[in-house]
Amino acid sequence: MAPSVLLLLGWMLVPLTMTIYFSFLRYNLLDPGTESFTGWTNYYYFVTDPSFTDALVNTIFIFGGVLLITTIGGIGFSLLLDQPMWKSGLIRMLVIAPFFVMPTVSALVWKNMFMNPVNGFFAQIAIFLGLQPFDFFGQAPLLSVIWIISWQWLPFATLILLTALQSLDRDQLEASEMDGASSFSRFIFIILPHLARPITVAILIQTIFLLSIFAEILVTTNGGPGTATTNLTYLIYVQSLLQFDVGAGSAGGVIAIILANIVAIFLMRMIGKNLE
Repeated sequence: MAPSVLLLLGWMLVPLTMTIYFSFLRYNLLDPGTESFTGWTNYYYFVTDPSFTDALVNTIFIFGGVLLITTIGGIGFSLLLDQPMWKSGLIRMLVIAPFFVMPTVSALVWKNMFMNPVNGFFAQIAIFLGLQPFDFFGQAPLLSVIWIISWQWLPFATLILLTALQSLDRDQLEASEMDGASSFSRFIFIILPHLARPITVAILIQTIFLLSIFAEILVTTNGGPGTATTNLTYLIYVQSLLQFDVGAGSAGGVIAIILANIVAIFLMRMIGKNLE
């Protein structure tokens, strides 16, 4: 296993080391060959950038909003799909299918086919009902981005929780029903505790990806209007590849890694407590 481990370490450590190194340099792509050591200047510049606070708040809102929707929706869909129904295999496949759509494709479909204020599906429904079409990305851009990301990740949470539900002891449910327990009581005291570990695992896995959401924002809003949908990942992209400031972008990348690890450690401790 040593070669595989060394390859994995190199795959992670080399880019990380280069990012940390560049974060201490004044390094602009438009002025190559003039790099100089600046210490913590890039970190100060990135943190004091007026867009940083907006990006951090948006990151938290996207992260929290998507987790809330996928967790509650995942529980609901898993309970629904766990019931015997006609063509249950086909229905489950259709529910899980959005997870296999590429983020760029799903963002384009939602932007142009559903949320377009002129030709979109929702706009046509509003016109048919005699209402004014709603401009999703103009009036509620952050909520629109959250919805698109949630639509893509909801099947993932549903799949994990559905698998956990199918391992639940049916005799326990039948015994509680015979003892007179209501459906709500069975859900609160039997089903929900059984789903505690899978829910935590689903949240942890989603966290790894939700903190680095980029494609959906780039395709739909480009971080706008203004900084309304700019998250940390998109701000790093702006600093590095639009403003050509590799030093500040690298400093932002290090800050994002630190924040992501803080969240990951917190969630890992939650998983550890659930497993005890």
